[in-house]
Amino acid sequence: MSSLSLAVRDSSTMLRRNLLHARRYPSMTLNLLLTPIVLLLLFVYIFGDVMSAGIGGGGADRSEYIAYLVPGILLMTIGSTTIGTAVSVSNDMTEGIIARFRTLAIHRGSVLIGHVIGSVLQALISVVLVGAVGVAIGFRSTDATFLEWIAAFGLLALFALALTWIAVGMGLISPNAEAAGNNAMPLIFLPLVSSTFVPIDAMPGWFQPIAEYQPFTPAIETLRGLLLGTEIGYNGWLAVLWCLGLAVLGYFWSTSTFKRDPK
Repeated sequence: MSSLSLAVRDSSTMLRRNLLHARRYPSMTLNLLLTPIVLLLLFVYIFGDVMSAGIGGGGADRSEYIAYLVPGILLMTIGSTTIGTAVSVSNDMTEGIIARFRTLAIHRGSVLIGHVIGSVLQALISVVLVGAVGVAIGFRSTDATFLEWIAAFGLLALFALALTWIAVGMGLISPNAEAAGNNAMPLIFLPLVSSTFVPIDAMPGWFQPIAEYQPFTPAIETLRGLLLGTEIGYNGWLAVLWCLGLAVLGYFWSTSTFKRDPK
């Protein structure tokens, strides 16, 4: 069997293992999924009128704020879901199963690939579920073409891949699952200081560059442009560059850390 065939076979086995774990122990996925849903409902039904009046500069329009909010919440969902990836990888590293895998005649990288593909699939399923909640409470994207929907889904998948590799690296360097969850918290904290809830120009001047050039804001603005027809500008290229940069960084960080023999 060629090395490529071996890698595909073993990666498929590890993917199936991780999906079975997610199915048997859904509590973590559900807990992480609840965070963006609760924030979505909170900001729409509690703060929606006030926020929409502030953003639009006119009368309150909750439906307008729903359209503004949902793209950011979708990306926050990805950040929230990947925290579970860091915890899962840390559990594998600390509970001894990885030591067992190292003694088997399997493709070494398949362990990480299984985690990554499984996490991306879970993140996209979570995005679909949160998106369904958004549609149920009034989100509409009537002007987006089929190609723009495909581009939006591709951006979400690329963003999920990038954050997943970063989360895998965080899980590998964490001494336990609790530390892994804490280390991965920036993945859900960064959307709170992006353009998810309010426009960048509504923030203090000294803080605007931080919010504008972090990974989430360009992706959020690109997603809004694709789904709602707002101006994308340079945000599209910046979002892709962030995704590719984080994916490459996370990949090399994770693989180099995993290849080190444990002490």
